[in-house]
Amino acid sequence: MQLRLCKIAVTSLPAVFLLLVVFNNLTDPNSNYQFVRHVLSMDTTFPGNAGMYRAIRTPLLHKAFYASVIGWEALCCGLIGAGSLRLWKARHSRAVEWKKAKGLASVGLTLGLVQWYFAFMTVGGEWFLMWQSKIWNGQDAAFRLFTFMGLTLLFLNQSDD
Repeated sequence: MQLRLCKIAVTSLPAVFLLLVVFNNLTDPNSNYQFVRHVLSMDTTFPGNAGMYRAIRTPLLHKAFYASVIGWEALCCGLIGAGSLRLWKARHSRAVEWKKAKGLASVGLTLGLVQWYFAFMTVGGEWFLMWQSKIWNGQDAAFRLFTFMGLTLLFLNQSDD
């Protein structure tokens, strides 16, 4: 029972974190919008780099990309949160039901990994050369979030029979 309660607690943390992220993005949209705008515009990468043809300078596309990031975060938050509730309800259940209850949170955590690894580190970091920016480089934060969610996913799905 202790291990199950630990897994519920640790699995709930990314849902709480993402809830705050979504809340912040909705109540102060300009802060992170500027991040997305600068990364997509590539206006703080190394001057004259050969990858500038990739830059997107259309504000409508910046807003669409930003909205998709917020939507993805909200989806992950909802899945992980609902999965945590399922885990809570299954905490006294047999191993088969407990294992089945891990599914929704596992999907949410995996989608979170996709967001932080693919959208931020791969697309933002490498395609839009975010690593070249001293001001708008979010790779460390993305790696940190990828790591936290990845460790949570591993811990949740570790055998606990």
